[in-house]
Amino acid sequence: MSNQENEPWPELKLPELLSDDTVRALHAAIESEWDPARRSACQTAAGRALWRQVIQDPLAELFAGETYLKNVYEKIKKDKLNKAREISGVILAVRTLWFDSKLEMALSSSVGGGAQVVLLGAGMDARAYRLKCLKESSVFEVDFPEVLHAKATILDAAANSNNKNHHPIMKAKSLSRVAADLTEDDWLEKLQISGFEPKKSTVWILEGIIYYLSHFHAMKVLNIIAEKCNLTNTVLVADFMNKQATTLSNSTFHFYCDWPDQLLPSLGFSEVNLSQIGDPDAHFGLLQDPLNLFNKLRNLPRSIQTQPDDGTPCCRLYLLQASGSPNKTIS
Repeated sequence: MSNQENEPWPELKLPELLSDDTVRALHAAIESEWDPARRSACQTAAGRALWRQVIQDPLAELFAGETYLKNVYEKIKKDKLNKAREISGVILAVRTLWFDSKLEMALSSSVGGGAQVVLLGAGMDARAYRLKCLKESSVFEVDFPEVLHAKATILDAAANSNNKNHHPIMKAKSLSRVAADLTEDDWLEKLQISGFEPKKSTVWILEGIIYYLSHFHAMKVLNIIAEKCNLTNTVLVADFMNKQATTLSNSTFHFYCDWPDQLLPSLGFSEVNLSQIGDPDAHFGLLQDPLNLFNKLRNLPRSIQTQPDDGTPCCRLYLLQASGSPNKTIS
């Protein structure tokens, strides 16, 4: 893929469906009533929509809404004008592509193409509608009731619109939406009621969710998933913030882990691989400048907490793929 710095940015064209009364009212309610964790689903969708050069997600702009699309687009325009080393949204683009690639790899590996896929804190994720690798998989999206309701409302509007590009076409074998709160004790039970089979191979996707939880609840979720390694082939694909990254918003981000590649084996995963944004498997041709923030961080020891040149915090996002099964023991 070519470097985004050398290409003109596509003009922002808002889809007509965002002017639909129902969709417009829904997004207005999202902006006024949802907390930052819930609204982040629309922010992520905006990043995916505006990085359409590398992410094919025609539903993303509908999930994002006008306000988030315009806000992110204006930041991108400013970055391009200022010849910024990192264009706004690039971290979301890289993260999305990395999760896509690891999910596809997991389904084509020994886990098997028929493995269940669980998206915790699914938000406005559209993988069930855009990834062909899910054709043999039952997909479960777990999130707050209001988030899933908003998503279903937008999908219904898209299905009934005149724009065929926005018609949702299911790529997964099946899709179940599970209204649950990960801070409550019944989310796993609700997942099973919806058809999740505890003894069937499973890929768990935790993208942009774990750091919104408290330490107590994050560890509880991770332990529940790790316990599945004793039952069946289990893959976890997740992103973790280090402590410095959570200081970007102390009121929003809570859980952090400076060494998630040590944490996950201690919970029961037998194989753990860590990447950082900009690593060979996590740049996708989008981070060529050796002096951009992510490449600078990669070249510093992970124990260093502040940038040597300017004293700013080393805010890192770790990308983790972990796996385990009853046949594997931790080495």
